Amino acid sequence: MAGRARGAGAGAARGPGRAGVPGARRPELRLPPLEPYGGGGLEPDGDYDGLEFAEADLSEQDGGGARFLDCALRGCVLDGTRLRYARLLDSVLSTPRGVGTDLAEATLRDVEVLDARLGGTQAHGAVLERVVVRGGKIDYLNLRKAKLRDVVFEGCVLVEPDFGGARLERVEFVDCVLRGADLTGATLTDVDLRGATELDIAGGLDRLSGAVISTGQLLDLAPALAAQLGLRVEG
Repeated sequence: MAGRARGAGAGAARGPGRAGVPGARRPELRLPPLEPYGGGGLEPDGDYDGLEFAEADLSEQDGGGARFLDCALRGCVLDGTRLRYARLLDSVLSTPRGVGTDLAEATLRDVEVLDARLGGTQAHGAVLERVVVRGGKIDYLNLRKAKLRDVVFEGCVLVEPDFGGARLERVEFVDCVLRGADLTGATLTDVDLRGATELDIAGGLDRLSGAVISTGQLLDLAPALAAQLGLRVEG
């Protein structure tokens, strides 16, 4: 394991843009009155506007290329759901759960993801802009070559997320666990890691340029950083 650091602990105050770091712009969602989703299954390239998907089982359904505008997905099951190239705009995903959800090359803009329980989500090549992921646990999130701008991970647990080759700009980790993260080949700009209660970098320590960490995190990461540089520390 390349490096591990712990922050100040859950509940630490985090002000946007603290100490000169530009803060992420968060979505300001005001959903209109929603109509209940009538079922019948998702359709590729479908158009879903102002709908509430409540406790819907969308397992193995194909909504590739579909557009979701001003929608709320609450308690939906997303096992193997195919949403490749889908666009989720001005929408809320509350307590989604599932394994193997396919969001590859999807677009999420002005979206809140709340209390997710997801595993093996494929979001490589996706574009996330003004997105908040709050609470819950996501295992093995694949964000390789994705573009994240103004994204906040808050109060959640991320186990072995893969940011390989991704571009992260104004991304904040607030009171969350980042365990076994792979940053290989990633590009970071104004990424604030100081609020991570656990910071564990499994690969790509050399890509931390453009990120901000705390003094305590730096001390914890020092052995791994020294090893990365081939630096021997004795005495």
